[in-house]
Amino acid sequence: MNPIVSIQNLSKVYQGGHQALKEINLEIKEGEILALLGPNGAGKTTLISTICGIVSPSSGTVTVNNHDIIKNYRESRELIGLVPQELTLGAFETVWNTINFSRGLFGKKKDDAYLEELLRELTLWDKKDNELRTLSGGMKRRVLIAKALSHQPKILFLDEPTAGVDVELRKDMWNIVRRLKESGVTIILTTHYIEEAEEIADRIGVINNGELLLIEDKKELMQKLGQKQLIVEIKEPIETLSTQLSKYSVSLSEDGSKITYTYDTRGDGTGITSLLQAINESGLSLKDMQTTQSSLEDIFVNLVHDDGGDQNQHKNSKVEKPHAH
Repeated sequence: MNPIVSIQNLSKVYQGGHQALKEINLEIKEGEILALLGPNGAGKTTLISTICGIVSPSSGTVTVNNHDIIKNYRESRELIGLVPQELTLGAFETVWNTINFSRGLFGKKKDDAYLEELLRELTLWDKKDNELRTLSGGMKRRVLIAKALSHQPKILFLDEPTAGVDVELRKDMWNIVRRLKESGVTIILTTHYIEEAEEIADRIGVINNGELLLIEDKKELMQKLGQKQLIVEIKEPIETLSTQLSKYSVSLSEDGSKITYTYDTRGDGTGITSLLQAINESGLSLKDMQTTQSSLEDIFVNLVHDDGGDQNQHKNSKVEKPHAH
């Protein structure tokens, strides 16, 4: 099956020399939910804006359902719905008029039944005659989704859809996204909430400094995020690990003073208790202990420096971080 979006060697350099995207290659499958994770300024919005035809690429190609986004702009743009990060809505227009007008912009025939169904799906039907200025931030976010879906696109881009909304609305949004997927819409969302990607995505892409560092099945990436390390400092350095300790997933630092144990927080048990017992039985005295956990930033660095072991060791010696939220 051909990808619904195909991106090849895509780069974007803004005036002034800032390179927002660097040789991005990505294929998005029809009907999937793809989450693009990355910190602020990573290039997520530039990537989405380029695919949607808002930003011109410096080099490379993008096709949407085999339509080139520059040569076949109208055909490709008709297939796309975009929900921007900012709440860009007029103040005095009603909800109904806003989405009706948006549908007309794409040259679609009048279809009040579809728009009613859409507003009901987004819990906006009872607000259809309300002026936009009277709505809460969460309701305005729903109106933006209704606008993006008004012309029945095949692909929906959601740029930070739950930024600044409460937990209840965030969960509502996740349910809306799932239902859209069931109806055959391909969804690409940008987020820096790891739990958001974990909850709804099929695949996860990681972007940092304009580079696509990874595109991977969600379960595999989450397994990496679930890894922790216990670093045990011993009083008297040793040259090699005893047979007893070699049974565990441990490594010894170059100076022989630290034993590092990697374990999966999602497993049935960590094995720490039995490891500490084995250290004790080996006649070693403990000086200090600390744990570290992969943060999103660590994963970025580890991906970029995959063959640079020193860099990985440096990152893993950090003090424990909480989950990214």
